[in-house]
Amino acid sequence: MTNSAEWARLLENAKKAVPLEKWGTYLSDRQWATVREDYSADGNAWDFFPHNHARSRVYRWGEDGLGGISDYHQHVCFALALWNGKDPILKERLYGLTNYEGNHGEDVKELYYYLDNTPTHSYMKFLYKYPQSAFPYEQLRQENARRTRQDPEFELLDTGIFNENRYFDVQVEYAKVHSDDLCIRISVTNRGPETAGIHVLPTLWCRNRWAFENDYPKPAISRQTATDAANSVLLMHAKVGQYRLYYQPTDTAFMTENESNTLRLYGIPNRSPFVKDAFHDALTGQNSYLTEALQQQATGTKFAPVYPLKVAGNTTVTISLRLTKETIDQPFDSAFTEQFALRRQEADAFYARMAPADASDDLKNIQRQALAGLLWSRQYYHYDIPRWLMGDPGFPKPPPERALGRNHHWMHLNNEDILLMPDKWEYPWYAAWDLAFHCVPMAMIDPLFAKNQLILMMREWYMSPAGQIPAYEWNFSDVNPPVHAWAALSVYRIERTIHGHADVDFLKRIFQKLLINFTWWANRHDEEENNVFSGGFLGLDNIGVIDRSHLPPGTLLEQADATAWMALYALNMMDIALEITVYDPTFEDVATKFYEHFILIAESLNQELWDEEDGFYYDLLYPAHSDATRLKVRSVVGLTVLFAVSVIKRSKCGPLSDFLKRMDYFHKYHQRLGKPLPNEQTSDEGDIILSLVSKERLVKLLQILLDETEFLSAGGIRALSKFHEQHPYAVQLDGQVYSVRYNPGDSDSSMFGGNSNWRGPVWMPINYLFIKSLKKYHQFYGDSLKVEFPTRSGNFLTLEQVSDELAKRVVHIFARTPLGQRPVHGPYAGFYQKPENQDLLLFYEYFHGDTAHGIGASHQTGWTAIVAELINDDAWEWE
Repeated sequence: MTNSAEWARLLENAKKAVPLEKWGTYLSDRQWATVREDYSADGNAWDFFPHNHARSRVYRWGEDGLGGISDYHQHVCFALALWNGKDPILKERLYGLTNYEGNHGEDVKELYYYLDNTPTHSYMKFLYKYPQSAFPYEQLRQENARRTRQDPEFELLDTGIFNENRYFDVQVEYAKVHSDDLCIRISVTNRGPETAGIHVLPTLWCRNRWAFENDYPKPAISRQTATDAANSVLLMHAKVGQYRLYYQPTDTAFMTENESNTLRLYGIPNRSPFVKDAFHDALTGQNSYLTEALQQQATGTKFAPVYPLKVAGNTTVTISLRLTKETIDQPFDSAFTEQFALRRQEADAFYARMAPADASDDLKNIQRQALAGLLWSRQYYHYDIPRWLMGDPGFPKPPPERALGRNHHWMHLNNEDILLMPDKWEYPWYAAWDLAFHCVPMAMIDPLFAKNQLILMMREWYMSPAGQIPAYEWNFSDVNPPVHAWAALSVYRIERTIHGHADVDFLKRIFQKLLINFTWWANRHDEEENNVFSGGFLGLDNIGVIDRSHLPPGTLLEQADATAWMALYALNMMDIALEITVYDPTFEDVATKFYEHFILIAESLNQELWDEEDGFYYDLLYPAHSDATRLKVRSVVGLTVLFAVSVIKRSKCGPLSDFLKRMDYFHKYHQRLGKPLPNEQTSDEGDIILSLVSKERLVKLLQILLDETEFLSAGGIRALSKFHEQHPYAVQLDGQVYSVRYNPGDSDSSMFGGNSNWRGPVWMPINYLFIKSLKKYHQFYGDSLKVEFPTRSGNFLTLEQVSDELAKRVVHIFARTPLGQRPVHGPYAGFYQKPENQDLLLFYEYFHGDTAHGIGASHQTGWTAIVAELINDDAWEWE
């Protein structure tokens, strides 16, 4: 890979002050109904800026679009707009239900796919499926409103709108000549049997910052004369410079302003007809006066040529455009077409070096689409908390309730960066622990960006002065699991393995920041100062029988997962310090500090939270004025203890004499106290394993983990044991009874919002941690430790083989079976067996605990993209 053209571009970008490509897929899939755009008194973002306002109302903090791109400060954007002649509005952005409209929470109701992308965005490809009949907005809204939480979601494919293949495949490709010269090709394929009409409006617009920032100069897009450059517009922008958009000839080209339609929104007359949604009114309203005015308008801040196409059945029509700083006489000559072939070939070469040599074409496609989706999930994110709370000059002052409302404690936070999003429609905002997982597969293809993302989360304009990493914008003060040290170590090791670069300076830099965060955790969430931690939410929300973030007054909860995460944190910090010590011996002392911290946590966890009768770790609840109660929920909360494991190779311990001496003293001292360390063992070769669980307890936990009547499913490890399907668990607290039951699919609980699908589904990052941890255990125990896989099968495997089998199950969620189906598609397998759809993939948030089909957010290509790294472990095939 290091000798590919794409890698050479990455190395060149690394020399920049901002090592990013100027133009990329940084445009959000949804800006409406985000916290950033919410200026309400009650914090109801869904109602304050609904989808119905999005076409008419100017955004404050960002933009959204369909298959679009922007510069990395999002001054200028380009995206698709479509109209099938029947919809009441143009299709400028993806439609979905809000958290209150969906029977399982917010949910995008569209079919779209991130097909390809490269780290420098030299080549990008996006596919959208657009019905030829009127889009079923009301049917989707009404049917999901009728359904209960016990019913499945009603999806676009359930409406019948795609029957008889009566839809368009609209594909947009971008191929760069260089960073300031982008070739754009839009292909419209009629998949139906008959000729059908569609209007295509490739739209260039400027984000409106001049309305909110007094010193921001207003840009201009101007039509060009025939003698200058026919079929082009000139963009003059003080922030990005001068660009031309060339487009193929068409009879109609619209120009307007990116300004709110105050008449439609608020009943206040507009200053002119040239408003944000003017293109909608001109086409869908068949307003001939407005149509003529938009064609005659010479300048504006939003422009689109209009292509009214009649596409015969099973044929394709293409449209070409070019956004460039250059003046070009023949923008669409043969070199234009060749550019797409060249950049595609370079992308092929880049990804060919990524996949294992013996991987099948299907596995290579899974890996490439996973990584492409990860790159498409990079988004411009702007959120200035002080400005958001105080309001902008010339605008009404925000309601006084906001001063004590959401995120008001985060007055230092001022984010304006390109960040990895969990899902650019469902979660178009960064989530700290999601991002940590995103960085692992990102390290495969763009390690510099992965490292910068992890460091960014701990910079002064993100991390709180006290040391907390912001969780997510709905509540920055919520507590996510502390996995950033694990992610930093993973990124370091992946870069060293794949790219041959051991970036110790990165480890040193992030280690200093992690020290601050570790101290925040240790001081804040060990209430009894006994090395058993709490934390509340911790990402594992709807698994719990109770809301762990909102306990009755006087109630204390000691959490198995919080304690295990902190043990993992301490162990990762030790490992980072030991790695640095090889190059800088001054870090040896701090490695010893984290070793001892880990041992103290391990002792407390095993004394307090282990249940010998069940052979499992449970949370311990201390109700006010009541005896302690073990919350006997068999979930991954109690299995996170398996993640904290490290092996210290004696052969590599030459520079660590003081560390080893201290370990030896600590071990002997505890023996004299009658407290031997059951989780620290030494092999015949002198290698040392540190883990939260002894060998005996490890075997007990694996018997449960690998039991198909408990955690093991066709797609990997379930979040909640299937045991609770027939044996729900209940507890009484503060006069109320709470219960939890295994549910393999969409959640039937609203405890954390409708989209918290935690009571049974398979979750990719947790499975990834199990897979990697088992390999670490095998590194120490080798072939001397074998367990049944599955439990009671009589088939004994080493822990490395078990890890491989789990990875195989996870990868096979996406792989095509001998019958041509993919488990991920579930009830929609028939649609995806059509020739044009058979290679299309969606990377969901969770996967059904029994069938492995996708549920939750459909484009969670952040953490679900780690399947790409699992493919590199081996090349799996269906047997």
